[in-house]
Amino acid sequence: MNIAVGLLIPFVGTLLGAAMVFLLKDEIKPQLQKLLLGFASGVMIAASVWSLLIPSLEMAHEQSNAVEWLPASIGFLAGMMFLLLLDSIIPHLHINSDEPEGVKSKLKKNTMLVFAVTLHNIPEGMAVGVVLAGMMEGVSNISVASAMALSLGIAIQNFPEGAIVSMPLKSAGKSRGKAFVSGALSGIVEPIAGIITILLIQITLPILPYLLAFAAGAMIYVVVEELIPEAQTGKHSNIATVGVALGFVLMMILDVALG
Repeated sequence: MNIAVGLLIPFVGTLLGAAMVFLLKDEIKPQLQKLLLGFASGVMIAASVWSLLIPSLEMAHEQSNAVEWLPASIGFLAGMMFLLLLDSIIPHLHINSDEPEGVKSKLKKNTMLVFAVTLHNIPEGMAVGVVLAGMMEGVSNISVASAMALSLGIAIQNFPEGAIVSMPLKSAGKSRGKAFVSGALSGIVEPIAGIITILLIQITLPILPYLLAFAAGAMIYVVVEELIPEAQTGKHSNIATVGVALGFVLMMILDVALG
């Protein structure tokens, strides 16, 4: 039951965010968008440290045959390289950009915007999956509370992402229903990635420290490559910095208090 709830909580955050298309008349104001992007960045940075890298280091320390820093280092770099590869292959378009990335395609602008959000939802799903798998396997430094704290933190930062996808689609002429569905679908990859990760870890438990760090590296890639640059475009970039601080502190409190 805890596993199903942990996998679904982040997706619910995306659904609620996408549902803003039914409540708001206009697009999200640039200042609020910057704050939300910064907030999402802060949550992901804190989650990478407290929920993924620190447990990776602690687990490697408990394995007497492992160099404490090696799994975290290898896993982190592998996660960065994995997202770099996906970023180079999947056609997508960042918010506030007119230059598509990835392989050339004839996809519509709004479709590539959905792909961009979907792309960086993959590591979030992996992060939730790897922590839940560690909890299932009885890893001493991963408790039910810490796993749920990570799921809740990811859900909180998924809320603005759902709105950031659905609102522009409505403004571009799509119906509210279709815009909502597109925003929701951008988050469905998270529970799917989480389930796949859990199934893999049950087979490869000895490399769990590497996988924890792998998820952290993938999430940090998204923050550095996408979220922060998008939040810093144009005027009032300091608003995004405030968002980072708020998101980081909230996720840190959740992990420490609940974990």
